[in-house]
Amino acid sequence: MIDGTAGVSGRRDADEALLDSPEALAEHDPGGMLRHTASAGAQVRESAALAAEANLAVLADDGRPRAVVIAGIGTAGRTGDVLATVAGPRCPVPVIAHRSAGVPGWVGAADVVIAVSASGRSPEALGAAEAAHRRGARLVAVGAPDSQLQSVAERARAPFIPVPRRAPARASLWALTVPVLLAARTLGLVKVNEADLAETAARLDADADRCRSTAESFVNPAKSLALGLAGSVPIVWGSSPLATVAARRFGDTLSANARYPVVTGALGEAGRGRVGLLDGVFGGLAEGERDIFADRAEDDGEGTRLRLVLLRDGGLNAEDDTDEPLAVEERRADAVQTLAERRGVRCDVVTAEGGSALERLASLIAVPDFASIYLALAHGLDPMAVPAITEMKELSNQ
Repeated sequence: MIDGTAGVSGRRDADEALLDSPEALAEHDPGGMLRHTASAGAQVRESAALAAEANLAVLADDGRPRAVVIAGIGTAGRTGDVLATVAGPRCPVPVIAHRSAGVPGWVGAADVVIAVSASGRSPEALGAAEAAHRRGARLVAVGAPDSQLQSVAERARAPFIPVPRRAPARASLWALTVPVLLAARTLGLVKVNEADLAETAARLDADADRCRSTAESFVNPAKSLALGLAGSVPIVWGSSPLATVAARRFGDTLSANARYPVVTGALGEAGRGRVGLLDGVFGGLAEGERDIFADRAEDDGEGTRLRLVLLRDGGLNAEDDTDEPLAVEERRADAVQTLAERRGVRCDVVTAEGGSALERLASLIAVPDFASIYLALAHGLDPMAVPAITEMKELSNQ
């Protein structure tokens, strides 16, 4: 019998003072999610080394594939989105993130399947690996060592990149992503070199230092973002395909770590419909009735409002490889900020930094990752232990 209330604790209102107490943060984070998230740079380096030891060169023996399918669920599935955006629209073959068991019906000997699972036992990755082997497709597997996924890879005589399981999958994004990128590089689909990986790792290290638990809220961008989101309904939009991947990642971590409902997506799509949220009962209508002199502590659930988080890329135009900024996307981002301001909807902006697509993506993911954890801790929630996730797995296996 599963107790649906076991492990469910916390407080409805965020405790701002808790975030500036490293001792209290440590007490509420017994599983070390802050520490695991701070290891992102180390994950990049370790996974690159482990991938170098795998026999990825065999992937290139049969030349360029017809298509690449990245099979996995949750964070593992998100690695496929990362590969697709880093490869860009000029990638010579389709890159498809597949989140169901098995593989698409058209997959065959001309294709490559990359099966990803942090635990090495997810049904989606295992089913895809088995199906790829049966159909004669080239296979790469990424996951926990000595796992079922490794056994499938060994039977198929396929490369396997072991990713040590030290944290929940959602805190292992970079450990899972780097092997996928390097497999794609072997196939000639992405231009990710050692310098890109080193700069990405350094960026993640620097952001981890800025977001450390001992840095006070007024200088810690993740704590500031978390406090801004507290008690709101977050909307996270990305200004470019790369920023949209980061926006959806933020949605993942806000839901799992902080247990917040969130709307995520591409700013271009939002402009065709979802931007109407700014006019709604949680947006402009609520803000228009707000008493600017009211004590925030007196606010109640009736006063829940939107909080917009805009992730802006401003990278180079991948369509023509020029230095021309993505002018349309930048104008759209400016427009939505203006709309939010006119309606009194608060807007936080995270702007990408770095040269390579991978480093820019890292700069858009790192601070939001930490913010989702700080938001959980402010509510007295353990970001590591999510009873609903455990219960869902138990019910699904019955």
